[in-house]
Amino acid sequence: MGSWGTAIRDSDSFADVYHEFFDKYNKGSKPDDISKEIMSDYAELLNIEEEKNDFWFALALAQWETKSLDNNVLLTVENIIESGADLILWKTNGVTEKDLQKRKIALDKFLQKLKSDRPRPKTRVKTKVKTAIFMAGDCLTFKLKNGNYGGAVVIEAETDAQSCCNLIATTRLNQREKPVLDDFRNAEVLVKSFGRFWFEETQVYWHMPDFYYTLYPNLNELIGNLDTQFEYDNGNPDGRGYLFRPSITTGWDFAQDMDMQIEHELSQSKPTKKLYIKQLIKNGL
Repeated sequence: MGSWGTAIRDSDSFADVYHEFFDKYNKGSKPDDISKEIMSDYAELLNIEEEKNDFWFALALAQWETKSLDNNVLLTVENIIESGADLILWKTNGVTEKDLQKRKIALDKFLQKLKSDRPRPKTRVKTKVKTAIFMAGDCLTFKLKNGNYGGAVVIEAETDAQSCCNLIATTRLNQREKPVLDDFRNAEVLVKSFGRFWFEETQVYWHMPDFYYTLYPNLNELIGNLDTQFEYDNGNPDGRGYLFRPSITTGWDFAQDMDMQIEHELSQSKPTKKLYIKQLIKNGL
């Protein structure tokens, strides 16, 4: 779901990889075993130009912090930074010269850190019991870049104390007035077609609670709650039996993807695929 700053850690992809690494580490797994699992779990990310650098940065930092930094990973990061590949990517995405300079400083400091010797591995932290941020059926609104209100609907809330994710569908709501429950109930689910890597992908994600209160506490407003009849399982990553294939993220900035889709549709046609919130929450609709 993108970057929110120029620091190395300021991206959803970095947060996802880094969090998964230390989730496994804190449960007792060995760093080398974790790295192999991460490489397998996030193989698709390495084919996405806008995401792969953040993958390598996250893996490298996690390995460095656990004193398991693989030389090939270090060389990969070194090549990304010293070749200017990451800065070129940022420039093509239209960032300001000021932000480019900030990013360059962050990259140089990061590489210097990776080449330094960490005295001891990071201490394992006992896993805390988590709770889901929202209840199934909760309707959230937020401001879009154009000043209008957007919306998202929570269609599942996990009760598993180890993960407690919320499954949330971002909608195509884009209106001047703050939405009411009927607006959410009848809304279309956002289908992404912007960029080179989205081909009519439904924006339905499992959102992990870990960074909500530290990075995203004021982005969304709770409007109310819709009755939900379906149950969804985080253990079904392929979406078998669902009307969508879910993804997973630690991000909670729902406006970002809707803003990009709105901009895309200024010059391109809308996606042909249609899916409605009411199809995801109730039988017979």
